[in-house]
Amino acid sequence: MSNYSKLEIGVGGIVFAIAIGFAVFFGQTTGFNSNSGTYNLTASFRSLEGISIGTDVRLAGVKVGSVVNISLNPETYRVETRFGIREKILIPDDSVAVISLEGVLGGNFVEIIPGGSPEFLADGQEILDTQSPVNLISLLLKFADNVSLSSAK
Repeated sequence: MSNYSKLEIGVGGIVFAIAIGFAVFFGQTTGFNSNSGTYNLTASFRSLEGISIGTDVRLAGVKVGSVVNISLNPETYRVETRFGIREKILIPDDSVAVISLEGVLGGNFVEIIPGGSPEFLADGQEILDTQSPVNLISLLLKFADNVSLSSAK
């Protein structure tokens, strides 16, 4: 401790501890930790607007997993998506995967709407029923076009 005072060392230690705390918090909230305790499901969408790797997968509004991989199938031109689901969450095999909007200004997420089947999807299986996101801009343009056509009559 030649040139450093005890106060400087103490402040440095506190800053270091806070940095480690932020790193742990970041890892837990973003799901950056290892994939242990999860299983993978796949789904094929016509469009994946607003979805990227790491996007939440929710069931009944609760995060149950996240998007792990996204790729374009060159034969079908559909987006093949793989997401990791927490091991203890069982998804019925007749469930629907929907791209949902979090709010008018919010982002999109994958919502799983569970079916009523007594059979559950296993690791690597596919959710067959999917719905792509609604494009709000095109929907508003269609509405505006209909209003202008009806007022022209």
